[in-house]
Amino acid sequence: MGCGTRPICPLQSPQDVNGGRQRGLRKGKSNRRRKAPLFCRRTMVSPNLNRALTNTRFSDLNPALSDPVLDALKEGGFDYCTPVQAATIPLLCGYKDVAVDAATGSGETLAFVVPLVEILRRVSPAPKPQQVLGIIISPTRELSSQIYHVAKLFIATLSNLKSLLLVGGGDVKADVKKIEEDGANLLIGTPSRLHDIMERVDDLDFRNLEVLILDEADRLLDMGFQKQLNAIISRLPKLRRTGLFSATQTEAVQELAKAGLRNPVRAEVRAEMKSLGDLGSSQHSASSKTPSGLHLEYFECEADKKPSELVDLLVKNKSRKTIIYFMTCACVDYWGVVLPQYDPPQDPNVFIHRVGRTARLGRQGHGIVFYYLREEAYVEFLRIRRVPLEERKSIDDAPDVVSQIRSVARKDRDVMEKGHHCSFIFRNYICYELAIDYFRWKEFEVGKLGMGFGLLQLPSMPEVKHHSLSTEGFIPVEDLKLGEIKFKY
Repeated sequence: MGCGTRPICPLQSPQDVNGGRQRGLRKGKSNRRRKAPLFCRRTMVSPNLNRALTNTRFSDLNPALSDPVLDALKEGGFDYCTPVQAATIPLLCGYKDVAVDAATGSGETLAFVVPLVEILRRVSPAPKPQQVLGIIISPTRELSSQIYHVAKLFIATLSNLKSLLLVGGGDVKADVKKIEEDGANLLIGTPSRLHDIMERVDDLDFRNLEVLILDEADRLLDMGFQKQLNAIISRLPKLRRTGLFSATQTEAVQELAKAGLRNPVRAEVRAEMKSLGDLGSSQHSASSKTPSGLHLEYFECEADKKPSELVDLLVKNKSRKTIIYFMTCACVDYWGVVLPQYDPPQDPNVFIHRVGRTARLGRQGHGIVFYYLREEAYVEFLRIRRVPLEERKSIDDAPDVVSQIRSVARKDRDVMEKGHHCSFIFRNYICYELAIDYFRWKEFEVGKLGMGFGLLQLPSMPEVKHHSLSTEGFIPVEDLKLGEIKFKY
């Protein structure tokens, strides 16, 4: 399960990916005649939009990759390049700064990990323990961890080079101690933790930094990391290679590129957009990049029916891998306990980024959005933003699981408290943070929400006390003293 924004249940069916063929790169016009003067445009077009790979092997790339890296790619099962890899790896290996515009799931991680390792391989003499040669920054600890584990296979081909994952959730003093004792030459992490480490550890040497990678730059800015990014970049030498990877090239991303990149080449991988009738082309630039193999549906249900519908969906799709996204970390914590094995995000770009993970590398993916009956405007909002959705009808045969959830909560104080905390955080997010028209929080039915979370009693909320939100539909458990419920373990 992941901590996301609101109920998405993407379903992925395993399907092999066949190869395609590679188109050439086309140079753009001079800088003086373009709106974005920093970018020398090169466009990489996937010729068959249902195929994720080109016919270019990693062994065919120029400059040629080293034998250890080719062996690592072979060991990882990578033979042919995706379009973004074929376009980006030669540029970074050729000491070009690049700004990459590609849809989610197009293989960006290898597109920067491979050239980074190749560049560091050329460094001589061997780096000192606290001499930082490379930095990879991504917006979340989950993505940073994923990058770190992918990179380990390739970093292992380098002798005397140590990498370190720097993300929140752990003791920063432990990271400081590890750097002071063992050193670190490649830092992979989130902006906040990286900035914190740079402020705490004076012995880290960035003067010979070779490569800086900013992954998912649009999300880095959307999540409010501009200040930390500027502080980090100000500490780095200007003579370095920089790669900026983003699903959308917003004005903020272009401003970041001006601060971090020197005469960059822009590599753009175009993907098919789902047809939505006669929507104007003016909306196209604001749209999310929807993978061509992604099928999206929406499903409306009452708040108290959502867990039953979710469990029914999971049971009926046992053979498929499933990712479930929730609004808050508290929801992930609670449902991770209640479902030992569902919330629409307000930003269409985040929505496509998350559900797009089920249609990675040309595979067929399936995403389902659960929304409450009074959130129907959200579907129209996504359609305006060119995110295609089809309605999924309820069969009304989903077994009721709320009673089972409540039964578990009556026997375990941990489950009971997690449920109350989860619903309280959920209510705060809906009422005070989602200032968006399609989430009509004043009509929010907190009673049905409480039933949907399997609560035994409604929490003491001002909206409940003053009857400003509806408590209809909630059935409190009788003859129950919450204080007497004990922890199971």
